Amino acid sequence: MKQFLARIMVIARRDFRAILFSRSFLFFILGPLFPVIVAWMAGGIGASVQGATGEARLGIAMAPAESALVTQARGSLSRAAGGLPGIEILHGDRNSPAEIRAILADGPGERNVAAVLSGTLDNPALSGPQGRISGWQGHVTLLVDEARRLRDLQAGDGARQWPAVALQPMAQPSQIDEAGGRIRTAQAGQTLLFLLTMLLAGMVLSNLVEEKANKIIEVLAAAVPMDAVFFGKLLAMLGVSLVGIAVWGSVAGLALLAGGGGLSMLSTPAVGWPMFMALGLAYFACAYLLLGSLFLSIGGLAATVREVQTLSMPVTMAQLLVFFLASYSLGHQGETIEMVAAIVPFSSPFAMLARAAMQPEIWPHFVAIAWQGLWVFLIVRAGAALFRKTVMKSGPSQGKRGLGALLRQVMTRSFRQA
Repeated sequence: MKQFLARIMVIARRDFRAILFSRSFLFFILGPLFPVIVAWMAGGIGASVQGATGEARLGIAMAPAESALVTQARGSLSRAAGGLPGIEILHGDRNSPAEIRAILADGPGERNVAAVLSGTLDNPALSGPQGRISGWQGHVTLLVDEARRLRDLQAGDGARQWPAVALQPMAQPSQIDEAGGRIRTAQAGQTLLFLLTMLLAGMVLSNLVEEKANKIIEVLAAAVPMDAVFFGKLLAMLGVSLVGIAVWGSVAGLALLAGGGGLSMLSTPAVGWPMFMALGLAYFACAYLLLGSLFLSIGGLAATVREVQTLSMPVTMAQLLVFFLASYSLGHQGETIEMVAAIVPFSSPFAMLARAAMQPEIWPHFVAIAWQGLWVFLIVRAGAALFRKTVMKSGPSQGKRGLGALLRQVMTRSFRQA
């Protein structure tokens, strides 16, 4: 066993160094950052353009006394609720449709009038684009109603005295808010885990196909058992993926700190943030190794890149299905569907990460990680055996039922060694 582990580490170090210090890895690391940088620049430009145009305002084309009442009404209402549009008083009698149309046609400028309130308080009229006046109809109704009340009171400072509601923050959130927040945390964790796994696991395919084309895999197979080759490649690719995640995570953390954000936008998971992140890293390793072991077996059987794409498509679609299974089980904690999602090895990392956000127990995660690790071991052994039989053409013939007998042989040998 010690010699077998040493051979695995030799292959892992070889692949890890070869990939990590290659120019293609640098472009691989920087590749996902380009869309983020472009989106950030586009958002900044959009905000700059929006700031240049200014805030859309409501023009008031009424008699001076009624315009003053509307202004006072907005001041009264804004103390109780926000979201009211800004007001621009249009001096003079500008109630005719032609004058209102000319005001709206000015576009962005010093006043930025997007709609005009004209007429009187008893018969108001709101003019402007359909989308704008439909969105402002409720706000304008409140303004006119408050202005009428102030007019009836005939008080220059008779603003409405809104009742003061005392806020009593609790040390602990309500169970409904806490459960809803943890569900959002679980969904975010599942989605991030799935995206990282699907993004990074594909490297295993290209690496093995390239070495098959260059006959390197035959040299390795002559010196090291295929099981050790497969395990070493998986560990190397996992190490490379963790380096990529560290780089991307650092950039994301700096961006959140620069923007004033952080984990406060998500609720604290049931196991706490440190344990949740540790379990997330462990479940990423399990999900990556499970999917990578399948991709490694496919890459070993495929002779060309086209065959790789054809054979890997069903695996990718199946991975989407197990992700949907894990996402669906999130809303059925404690039911049979959650147990099924936790037992199926390919959905287990996603289901158990969601469980870490919802349930405080730790011991089920150790069982789940051991279960997923067992399946990684079995899949790699089966894939290496298939590679020897189909590609290397070594070993005795298994007859018509070769695949089934081969899988039974691999599982029997694996349990004996375990």
